[in-house]
Amino acid sequence: MTLRECPEAVFRLTGGQNGRVVYFVAPFILAAHKAAAENLVEESVESDPRVAALEDKSLLVLDDDAPFRARLSRALSQRGFVVASVGSVAEAKEQLKKQAPAFAVVDLRLEDGSGLEVVEALQRAREDMHAVILTGYGAISTAVAAVKAGAIDYLPKPADIDDVVNALLTGRSDRPEPPENPMSADRVRWEHIQRVYELCNHNVSETARRLNMHRRTLQRILAKRAPR
Repeated sequence: MTLRECPEAVFRLTGGQNGRVVYFVAPFILAAHKAAAENLVEESVESDPRVAALEDKSLLVLDDDAPFRARLSRALSQRGFVVASVGSVAEAKEQLKKQAPAFAVVDLRLEDGSGLEVVEALQRAREDMHAVILTGYGAISTAVAAVKAGAIDYLPKPADIDDVVNALLTGRSDRPEPPENPMSADRVRWEHIQRVYELCNHNVSETARRLNMHRRTLQRILAKRAPR
């Protein structure tokens, strides 16, 4: 996945028909991407007893960012998964011909296509598989597409490896009830703007450029109190 401008929205989804897919949508800029790749799993981790108890530990990792893919694969292997990693949609489909894994961690946007193609192929091959879709892109259209592919949840990226493993292993019946008073859309947008502003070292012009927003509009937002 090549690095592009970070998006302006973050969404949380519930739904889906078959399997379990966690959909990641969150702001993602160069600094955050570099930090994620460097810090994802540098420290050693112990195997997870929940993974050890699984009858089928097979897991496919699909991401065209080679350093990130290597670190993620290593972390999941340390937790006890039997990992096969690939860097393209074509390679993933070839891997599926050999084996349909019980679990998958799939990047959404790849050089040769969409990770949703792979998730749909995985679910056709194995309805009980659990997949995680990773992405640094946030858009309603891709969120809806993920739901149609079977998405029931997502986490912001970069994600902690514990969150990835928990998402893969958590069943529908174990998921907590949605909050009574969730964060408003305006507050989510404000939080995202503040995060990008921090990542840009409080540089208003750079923040406005990355958010594709007029500088004066951004200044007005930053001058206001956080919405409820």
